[in-house]
Amino acid sequence: QLQLVESGGGLVQPGGSLRLSCAASGFTLDYSAIGWFRQAPGKEREGVSCIMSSGGATNYADSVRGRFTISRDNAKNTVYLQMNSLKPEDTAIYYCARRRSYFCSGSSGEYESWGQGTQVTVSS
Repeated sequence: QLQLVESGGGLVQPGGSLRLSCAASGFTLDYSAIGWFRQAPGKEREGVSCIMSSGGATNYADSVRGRFTISRDNAKNTVYLQMNSLKPEDTAIYYCARRRSYFCSGSSGEYESWGQGTQVTVSS
């Protein structure tokens, strides 16, 4: 059964760091682009970052570029999102999603499988 499970969310002060994990089961990451999305209360879901299958090329939203880093460990079938210099506006539920393609897409509708999400709250 294909499954994505996020973990690593929590409450952190502004300027702090968190590392989110997205553990995949039921498929391998070899032919999968994995995206991280987030949704804040009252807002639409937005793309945060994505890592492509072949070569591991990455994309970032302008709002997180330079602060967030996406990476993958194919041996562990896991994708990570390292989040540094967190801001209150980063508060949201973070989801990882799989696109059965070598390439990323900025459209959430092109991702076939989603995790349940993990809450990130940045507050003092």
